[in-house]
Amino acid sequence: MTNFFNFFTVTCDAPRPWGVYFQDSASPQMEALVELHDNIMFYLVIILFGVAWILISIIRNYVYSKSPISNKYLNHGTLIELIWTITPALILILIAFPSFKLLYLMDEVTDPSLTVFVEGHQWYWSYQYPDFLNNDDEELEFDSYLVPDSDLEDGGLRLLEVDNRVILPELTHVRFIISSGDVIHSYACPALGIKCDAYPGRLNQVSVLVNREGTFFGQCSEICGILHSSMPICIQAVSIKDFLLWLREQMEG
Repeated sequence: MTNFFNFFTVTCDAPRPWGVYFQDSASPQMEALVELHDNIMFYLVIILFGVAWILISIIRNYVYSKSPISNKYLNHGTLIELIWTITPALILILIAFPSFKLLYLMDEVTDPSLTVFVEGHQWYWSYQYPDFLNNDDEELEFDSYLVPDSDLEDGGLRLLEVDNRVILPELTHVRFIISSGDVIHSYACPALGIKCDAYPGRLNQVSVLVNREGTFFGQCSEICGILHSSMPICIQAVSIKDFLLWLREQMEG
């Protein structure tokens, strides 16, 4: 029955024209980000309507025609000023606690099963899999360039498709170590909930656990030059069996 419903499931793993919401999450951290966003927006909408109702009520009930001399007796309302000062502070604190908790959980990288080294260049990405060596003791590495419009196949996404995709196994804790070879870049993939700046001479890290198969697109999110928009990111999550087959093919090739 589950397979029957999954047959009709359509996921959004790439940007859509006029999209106003997140791409479908494919990792626990992105699910947590979406949940945090939805919860905050729910309470903010309630607050917005409450404040709007109060303002409209004041405008309707305290106009000069209904209360011509009411302002003559008005003084500083210490109580109401305390209320509208303390209440927003409490709301911000309630928002901050789950935000900080999620932030620290996302920064935590413990015992990854796979490491991928990413280096940004003007204007392409380089990838290395340091956990795997071929017969010559060389690491698996490749460059990933944007596929130009003239070479796109049918169904390919303009400015998002690359010649070499990053292949990852699903349900596996993966650590990305990110750096840059020239200027500042930023490695971002919305569906996986990752965004990490790439600085020259510095190593940053971010972890992800892809919980389903699929192809997920991102882009460099730091303006890095004239071809900044030509640095797409394409991550393809496959089963562990398919990942091992791909790995064997790459190591033998």
